[in-house]
Amino acid sequence: MREPSAWRSFAVDLGCTRCDRSWPLSRPHNLCECGAPLSTRYDLAAAGASLDRETLAARPADLWRYREFLPVQSVAHQVTLGEGGTPLLELPRLAARLETGAPSPPQLLLKDESFNPTNSFKARGMAVAVSRARELGLEHLAVPSAGNAGSALAAYAARAGLRATIFMPRDTETLFVEECRAHGAQVELVDGLIHDCGAKVAAGKKSAGWFDVSTLKEPYRLEGKKTLGYELAEQLDWQLPDLIVYPTGGGTGLIGMWKAFAELRELGWIEPPLPRLCSVQAAGCAPIVRAFHAGALRAEPWENAHTFALGLRVPVAVADFLMLRALRESAGTAVAVSEAEIAAAGRELALTEGVFASPEGAATWAALRQLAAAGALRERRRIVLFNTGGWTRYAEGWRRALGLA
Repeated sequence: MREPSAWRSFAVDLGCTRCDRSWPLSRPHNLCECGAPLSTRYDLAAAGASLDRETLAARPADLWRYREFLPVQSVAHQVTLGEGGTPLLELPRLAARLETGAPSPPQLLLKDESFNPTNSFKARGMAVAVSRARELGLEHLAVPSAGNAGSALAAYAARAGLRATIFMPRDTETLFVEECRAHGAQVELVDGLIHDCGAKVAAGKKSAGWFDVSTLKEPYRLEGKKTLGYELAEQLDWQLPDLIVYPTGGGTGLIGMWKAFAELRELGWIEPPLPRLCSVQAAGCAPIVRAFHAGALRAEPWENAHTFALGLRVPVAVADFLMLRALRESAGTAVAVSEAEIAAAGRELALTEGVFASPEGAATWAALRQLAAAGALRERRRIVLFNTGGWTRYAEGWRRALGLA
């Protein structure tokens, strides 16, 4: 099929993830009136008639190769720092250590999102969200962040010429705060956790005039994170893994990948079965794990949340029901890992495979160890772990966790 010559998005509207009400793309939106997140819907039949998998191979290896399935309407509003196209690494030495009960070890892979601009997977979501914000005429964006989301918003807002205000817990690692300020963002430190920061964003919307780009409180960060699923499928020659092990805080990546797989299946680009999803949380903050194993549809807020994996320190998430839905639809599971397990897994990843991951990324190897010990991996022949960011901004936490301080 000949490469389409013009930029094209097949986005048609926004749909509520709970009540299915339709909202237009032509103006900014946060949550639906029912309080649930919105999700971009596409004319996938038309997209499939315009584009095929082979055409993608000739495009640059970045997030925007999937532009037909993204909501940005014009290349004039694209804000990019080169996000996407991150490596999928084989982990053969770690795979050999897994006692799965199978005759041979599984193929174990790591999707390393630390190669993104601003050193984390948050670049994907913010690239699309900031592009749409500029396209919709917004000038000032605000977000609560434990670190990586703030860094990404600050960088992409600077790239777009927009203002950014970021609320962070006071104990956020110093490098995150300094990076945001270096990009010109206004940083406010809050006594509390990320949901307390979120309350500050919500409270200031009218008086400060900013637009809230909190996790899943606007629809477009999800679309950027969705490209994790598209990219993974393409890197594996459209043969998806048996199991995906993913660190889960606000849940945009997990929900986004499940959305991607549904779209790819409708396009006819992949075939079932779809991967089982495993949500990984810290034992000190595991609302989704608790709700999943209790059979609940929503997750109760987690009291006294604590973990040095700051991206997992999310006591309450607006999209809890979407995470739980994706886990159950995929016949997946949810695992909580201790601080000691995260630290040991981080050390093992670095010593064995040369990957010094973020604490959230290390948590996925710790969780896989648990699943292997429980006998849950015998039939899992291809497994993908996700490292969602680099280690450098977590230097203080890693020093303490590894006993180097």
